[in-house]
Amino acid sequence: MLAILGLLTSVFSLLYVTAPSIRKFFAGGVCRTTVQVPGKVVVITGANTGIGKETARELARRGARVYIACRDVLKGESAASEIRADTKNSQVLVRKLDLSDTRSIRAFAEGFLAEEKQLHILINNAGVMMFSHSKTTDGFEINLGVNHLGHFLLTYLLLERLKESAPARVVNLSSVTHHLGKIHFHNFRGEEPYRWGFAYCHSKLANLLFTRELAKRIQGTGVTTYAVHPGIVRSELARHSFLCCLFWRLFSYFLKSVQEGAQTSLHCALAEGLEPLSGKYFSDCKRTWVSPRARDNKTAQRLWNVSCELLGIQWE
Repeated sequence: MLAILGLLTSVFSLLYVTAPSIRKFFAGGVCRTTVQVPGKVVVITGANTGIGKETARELARRGARVYIACRDVLKGESAASEIRADTKNSQVLVRKLDLSDTRSIRAFAEGFLAEEKQLHILINNAGVMMFSHSKTTDGFEINLGVNHLGHFLLTYLLLERLKESAPARVVNLSSVTHHLGKIHFHNFRGEEPYRWGFAYCHSKLANLLFTRELAKRIQGTGVTTYAVHPGIVRSELARHSFLCCLFWRLFSYFLKSVQEGAQTSLHCALAEGLEPLSGKYFSDCKRTWVSPRARDNKTAQRLWNVSCELLGIQWE
């Protein structure tokens, strides 16, 4: 018993001594560019909370006109008010966008295009991690429907305005969990037995394949695109899972803050000289490797075509 107590004491002592170094390691990279963006127009989905909110805050601080596009307008207005007070930038606006409903996506895009003649940065930040079987308004499996198809349609509807405003960028938030993902083309509506542990991973793989194919199709237009792994962040993303929330609480000290989680999104939105890396995947503010499935050009092309078919659009 004394030996066990001595071992536990040694382990906790080691953790106590090394915790600051471990925490610093998990904090990851920092966006170091000093680029200012006065007059630039930015749309960020899901920016009423978490990583998106901190991304919006920093871009507003640098002078951008920022649109917070979110489902909960009241939370969006609260976030915008806070950001305006913090940055002294009054050009932080809120517009309703429900990525689980294609009608809402189209209504947002129509309103935005009527309101703004330019769009320089689109950050597809919003996401869900649902652990119960549910579907979007249009009948798609919720993780794939929101995280991939919703942002696919939004980007399609706003792309011409991005081209007109070039140089412009599209930043898509993916995840390291894409390594566990696979595209089940026959099951976009989630009719097969629901494997909640992998549904999110599949959608994050789709984000990477979309970024890869989009980069090819917009080459030479002045618009570039990047995929981002923000890290393991203390955010509200996993609020629907008791086990994930428990993990978040137990290890919260070692997880990234939302400010740290926003750094790679900011890097890909702002850093100079990234144009040759369009279509690539970034983590901790530097390019990183993707899974073999995320490098499969045939799958990327097929996903593009199937997504267009499901959404009823023609995107050359």
